[in-house]
Amino acid sequence: MTRPAANLTSHRLYSEPPLFYEAMLHDIEQAERYIYLETYKFGNDEVGLRFREAITRAAARGVHVKMLLDSWGVSYAESFFSELISLGGDVRFFRKIIYTFDFFTKNHRRNHRKFLLIDDHISYMGSANITGYSLQWRESVIRLTGGITLMFKRSFLDSFKIYKKYIFNKFTYKKSKFIDQFELVEDMPSIYRQRVKTKLERLINRAKREIIIETPYFLPGHKMRKCLADAARRGVSVQIILPMHSDVRSIDLLSSKYYGYYQANNISLIFYTLNNLHAKLLLIDGETFGIGSPNIDYRSFRYQHEVMLFGLHKGIVQEVRNHINETLLNCLDFDHQSWMRRPKIEKVLGWLLLPFRHMF
Repeated sequence: MTRPAANLTSHRLYSEPPLFYEAMLHDIEQAERYIYLETYKFGNDEVGLRFREAITRAAARGVHVKMLLDSWGVSYAESFFSELISLGGDVRFFRKIIYTFDFFTKNHRRNHRKFLLIDDHISYMGSANITGYSLQWRESVIRLTGGITLMFKRSFLDSFKIYKKYIFNKFTYKKSKFIDQFELVEDMPSIYRQRVKTKLERLINRAKREIIIETPYFLPGHKMRKCLADAARRGVSVQIILPMHSDVRSIDLLSSKYYGYYQANNISLIFYTLNNLHAKLLLIDGETFGIGSPNIDYRSFRYQHEVMLFGLHKGIVQEVRNHINETLLNCLDFDHQSWMRRPKIEKVLGWLLLPFRHMF
């Protein structure tokens, strides 16, 4: 069966929030038919207010607006969008917080996806939220134009429909969406069916020369750690690029517990030293890219709605390569001796946090 054509007319991978926020706002101002926005965090700050006003102006001129925001990621009520809603904007909050004795379990499954779609022609997707909190972070957000937007649109509308549903069972999964040489892999909360993780493990197992993963949080399970070690053992260069210090200290402590394993198995750890690295992408053999919302950790793979785009497009592969090379300009290699001499309290905390690794 022939796959539909992406008709990709342009692509650009952004790393700096001020640049892609301005590009997004410009595209919102030019929107004529619809604006669909899905994000984990939408800040009540300078950045969030600018987006709210731009989208509200679009609705006032007749643009159809749908927004899906995660209730855990926002700190305000629907009244924040009262003017937009009065103009016909459809604003939904994914699974509102439930205050019960089982608070954590009931509220752990979140929508972590990020999309901005405009007029069946412009698509943004990647790692970044809409908030001033991360204005200085290094991100990975790709802007695509062309028919590929229709694939993202189908994904968004599916997600928009289930915003109230509590979905978590062993049969939960979504089929990948394909268009030309692109594959969109979607995840729903499930212990048994973790499609993004499975896709990553397959790519790692097939790698012949090089694996580069850039992620803010690196806490893979046993199987993925073994896949990476096996790849290094067969001569593949394996590089994991992480922030020197992420915005979640508990994950840093947990992640560092495994640094000795990576060192022993020739898996290179490289630490970004400027601000926070929040980009989420990978490059396999200089041929296959992956860009999206998931972190490499238990919570993303098991408990969150995520989405990741994979493909072979040479132009995008080159942009991912350029992004990685630029990231490496401000990085330091893992210092095993310094890690061995880290404070004892950090070692103890890493062990104490281990039983809670699924929660971060």
